[in-house]
Amino acid sequence: MTKKRQTWMGLLARAPSERVIALWDGIGKAPEFSWARMPETGGVMVRGRMGGTGDAFNMGEVTVTRCALRLETCGTTGHAYVQGRSRRHAEIAALADALLQTDEAATIETGLLDPLQREEEARRARRAAKAAATKVDFFTMVRGEDA
Repeated sequence: MTKKRQTWMGLLARAPSERVIALWDGIGKAPEFSWARMPETGGVMVRGRMGGTGDAFNMGEVTVTRCALRLETCGTTGHAYVQGRSRRHAEIAALADALLQTDEAATIETGLLDPLQREEEARRARRAAKAAATKVDFFTMVRGEDA
């Protein structure tokens, strides 16, 4: 369950806010909940590595919004951290996290996660195709006078 939860929380965090909100509104779920931690915005230090393997260094800060909530019907807790300042995106991600741990999981997967996953895969494919178009193959030609 932990790996699956990490996957959906990551997908919800990476998805564009406006798309998450639009898909959520299409599902029509509005469960009663209480806040364990209301949405709050802050900064997180991002670290990087030169060449991906070198020494770590502080790259800069990224704005994130986090929240936690508890469903009134069953007490299931949902958490969310999303990049940016969208309180609504964080709320929906936390609601989805909580509902995905209940009997409503299939509805949320079909209406929210599956479309977001397809769109993310399409974005990655477009980016890979764009990068592949700039690929240069280097080769050596043997000329007659060099033989």
